[in-house]
Amino acid sequence: MKTGYTVAISLIAGFGLGAGVIHGLHAQGKPPVYTVTEIQVTNLEAYTKEYAPLAQASIKNSGGKLLAAGQKVTALEGAAPAPRVAIQVWDSLEKAQAWRNSADYKKAREIGDKYAKFRAFAIEGLPQ
Repeated sequence: MKTGYTVAISLIAGFGLGAGVIHGLHAQGKPPVYTVTEIQVTNLEAYTKEYAPLAQASIKNSGGKLLAAGQKVTALEGAAPAPRVAIQVWDSLEKAQAWRNSADYKKAREIGDKYAKFRAFAIEGLPQ
């Protein structure tokens, strides 16, 4: 009788482990979304003190991750984009759009629009 319980428990544990692995594989199957923003800053000091911390906090709070940001943009071919560029990664386009429509980001942009002009777009990443 004890052997039957051992086999049953092993089967249940194996099923649970298999379900977890399958869930992980499905999560990996959806490629990330990257947002790229070109920024023409008119007042760098105010931008970095008043806008940037609010925008960065809203990205983090919405589940995004800031990958790169700054003014050291080097053109490899053609004209360089705006002097300042920011790149973020998101789990999905829906999450990136939800962040841009969030109250936190809209509040930050009210400040940011005083000190810069923005151009942003999203691109779906490739499956890894």
